[in-house]
Amino acid sequence: MAPYLAKASGHPGGAVNLSIGTPVDPTPAVIQDALRAAADAPGYPTVHGTVPLREAIAAWFERRRGVPGLDPKNVMPTVGSKELVAWLPLLLGLKPGDVVVRPKVAYPTYDIGATFAGVTSVATDHLDELDNATRARVRLIWVNSPGNPTGSVRDVESLKALVAQARELGAVVASDECYAELGWGAWDAQRGGEPVPSILDARVSGGSHEGLLAVYSLSKQSNVAGYRAAFVAGDPGIMANLVNSRKHAGMIVPYPVQEAMRVAVGEDTHVQAQKDLYRGRRERLVPALQGFGLEIKDSDAGLYLWSTAGESTWDTVARLAERGIVVGPGVFYGEAGNGFVRVALTGTDERIDAAVARLATTP
Repeated sequence: MAPYLAKASGHPGGAVNLSIGTPVDPTPAVIQDALRAAADAPGYPTVHGTVPLREAIAAWFERRRGVPGLDPKNVMPTVGSKELVAWLPLLLGLKPGDVVVRPKVAYPTYDIGATFAGVTSVATDHLDELDNATRARVRLIWVNSPGNPTGSVRDVESLKALVAQARELGAVVASDECYAELGWGAWDAQRGGEPVPSILDARVSGGSHEGLLAVYSLSKQSNVAGYRAAFVAGDPGIMANLVNSRKHAGMIVPYPVQEAMRVAVGEDTHVQAQKDLYRGRRERLVPALQGFGLEIKDSDAGLYLWSTAGESTWDTVARLAERGIVVGPGVFYGEAGNGFVRVALTGTDERIDAAVARLATTP
């Protein structure tokens, strides 16, 4: 990416970097205040998380994700969600010969986790695509809905069918759901749409969380990527083993961050305000990209516009760099991403408006 970044940086007004998904808006004051208030923390925090934090997360699952009655014992904070994605195959005890399934277009950490555990990673969105020998070795299935980078959403029936197949195979389903609050169109709950379903939703799970894990991050909805604030919940037996393993590995969320998380999951106003900001940026970027000749695929939720001009990824990256705009190459997310670019909504209003203006000009 270095030559394209250099090209974009030479544009009058500098580069508009929409290639990464890091939040750029301030961390809400209520969360900063909670972090400061918990700064006196001389003792070791617990891996499992404080009871008030786990209770707040369980209440959040009921209020925001349609999962009532979640036992706080089956919840645990994590040091961001990426570390859990990377280490879960190892922590689950997968061994060489086992198979981890991940989406066809996905960010690289799913494959990295399989590599750490010495197991095989297979890219597919449908288990029916696998031969019988491969299916028999599947032990972990990653779902990413809403997806990064595609923004695709799996509905209740799709998730329900996958869960049934996984249980027949004796495989764990881990659902990476960190963009769930950022649904658009038919998935925009604040505009009359349906909430994005969780893997722990009873309509999906059949009322049992056996073999199921939901992974969530507060980085996007609360602008706390720098806090490394996330959590996992689900199957009681798996959760108990994860707590014990992570205790010995020292994977502990600092107590001040746990307190900031407790406040963040209990306060919905800032989440809505941030979503409104992203919605406005999205509504400005979509027509500008289309006017430039890009077709936007999926992108039903999340912080990215998965776009194609019907040419090679690098040709699109180069043409946008000439306008001073940096985007993520689709090939970074697997072979199926060739021909696509990922355009992030994570620019300030000023940078988004600059991109919109540049897209409208002749080269």
